[in-house]
Amino acid sequence: MRQTGVKIIGEIFFKAINRTRGSNKMAAQKITIEEFLQLAQSHPVLDVRSPGEFNHARIPGAVSLPLFTDEERKIVGTAYKQQSRQEAIKIGLDYFGGKMKKMVEETEGIVSRFSLVGLNAKNLSKNGQQETKNILVHCWRGGMRSAGVAWLLDLYGFKVYTLAGGYKAYRKWVRDQFEKEYKLKVLGGYTGSAKTLVLQELQKNGQPVIDLEALANHKGSAFGALGEKPQPTQEMFENLLAEKLHQLAGLEGAWVEDESQRIGNLQIPMPFWDTMRNSPVYFTDVPFEERLNYLTEEYGKFEKEKLVNAIIRIQKRLGGLDTKTAVNFLIENNHRECFSILLKYYDKWYGKGLYNRENIKDLLIKIPCNKINVKAIAAMLENEMGNQSAPGEKEKNAANLSN
Repeated sequence: MRQTGVKIIGEIFFKAINRTRGSNKMAAQKITIEEFLQLAQSHPVLDVRSPGEFNHARIPGAVSLPLFTDEERKIVGTAYKQQSRQEAIKIGLDYFGGKMKKMVEETEGIVSRFSLVGLNAKNLSKNGQQETKNILVHCWRGGMRSAGVAWLLDLYGFKVYTLAGGYKAYRKWVRDQFEKEYKLKVLGGYTGSAKTLVLQELQKNGQPVIDLEALANHKGSAFGALGEKPQPTQEMFENLLAEKLHQLAGLEGAWVEDESQRIGNLQIPMPFWDTMRNSPVYFTDVPFEERLNYLTEEYGKFEKEKLVNAIIRIQKRLGGLDTKTAVNFLIENNHRECFSILLKYYDKWYGKGLYNRENIKDLLIKIPCNKINVKAIAAMLENEMGNQSAPGEKEKNAANLSN
């Protein structure tokens, strides 16, 4: 009996797909990427691609509702290429038919949770009941997978929007974001200047901030993975960065930390990195000893084995003697002397990167700081913004940061 019911539903679905192929008469509404992202701010996004595709990279905030498993997708795809579209649909229906009820129930749960966390608050009535069931659905190209799930959920009673061109269209949108012009303010400073903490303080103060290291789950150096979650894929990193840029669109002068193009295993997209390299650099000049104190406290808590492994990763550039000496200091629990060697190494390389800009004299704004005081440094940077002087390298009097 169950198989007969699935077969009937499958036949209805098959006819619906073929009847509406190439037309816009499906109840589900196909919308552009710009419209899709606008609606995604207040409605749940269902990614019906396979788990493997979703885990590799996705639209930030999307929820996985796979039509096929990774293995099922492979089988259907092979049938499509080697047999025919119709045969692939039939095989797909065998998989889809038994999942219909579960997918509807999962969607109900997703919509319910989405409403409860307040993201869909404007769609709730005064008594807390959901008044609309708007959902967004996409697959890879905006083809049969999203069309099939959209048909099912529309049949059940949801108002469904599908993404024209699917995730592929979204990826084009992502790449387009990096080509746009942005007015950035680059926060510079040698290693150990607490730049990330300063960025966070600026954000607390209402300044627009793009925290690249937070998006990358990495602090940028050979030691950058310590204490961090695994890094996202390159594709997911780009998606997260594009979303952040889109969120800050229209805001004047977002802060971003001065980075090399590579953050751990990830690359900052070249067009955006070029924009960073041609933006004003607010260089917080903190004394060596202050930075050494900060790093010793910050990284001295990690396991020796992990610290040694990080040192070994840079031994080619650090040099054999300094590598051996740094490791020996670490084994002897002399973290300060170990980090002193490493800090001199990083200062050298950061200096090269800083001054390797074509127009550095017009971009560099030096702000001497005699101590690491995050609140005070953030205040100095905001004060500098309000005093926009003529272009050129400028030095500010060292502020009293002892309080």
